Amino acid sequence: MDPITIALSLAQFAPSILRYFGVGEKPVAMAERVVQIAQTVTGTQSPEAALAAMRENQQFAQQFNLAVLAADTELEKVYLADRANARARDVEVRKVNAGQNRRADVMLICAFVAVIAIAGLLSLGKVDGASAVGGFLLTIGGMFARNIGTAFDFEFGSSRGSKEKDGLIAQMPNGR
Repeated sequence: MDPITIALSLAQFAPSILRYFGVGEKPVAMAERVVQIAQTVTGTQSPEAALAAMRENQQFAQQFNLAVLAADTELEKVYLADRANARARDVEVRKVNAGQNRRADVMLICAFVAVIAIAGLLSLGKVDGASAVGGFLLTIGGMFARNIGTAFDFEFGSSRGSKEKDGLIAQMPNGR
């Protein structure tokens, strides 16, 4: 199994790791670190064996959860490094393009248009929200709405402890 699938399965034992798997992050690096923690805790050689050991032995699951909490600082650094690199890239793009980032602007406009179009289809009765198509549109609309929120978090700093993140980024070698 790939590291992301294993890591998502391991999330049943440490749900806090789910926040590291999302848009703009490095989910493979996160997943590999989580799997490594699981293998260390269980003393197994493969990710699948670690997952099986935790399913069979509740103590392994508890130890894994504690180890993930202890490693949270390291995982947060990987998360923040990715966010810092994205912000640095955005600054460089804006320097080259007279303060504009057209790609980001187009993506955000498209997300807004998609949310409005989906809301229009559902509210005008063109698509029944209880149908399979309606459910699909609601899911896609939610995805685009989340992307809009992520864009705002990126532009203005997220409300989730921005000062703490800035402090952690500043403490990292070379500010990364």
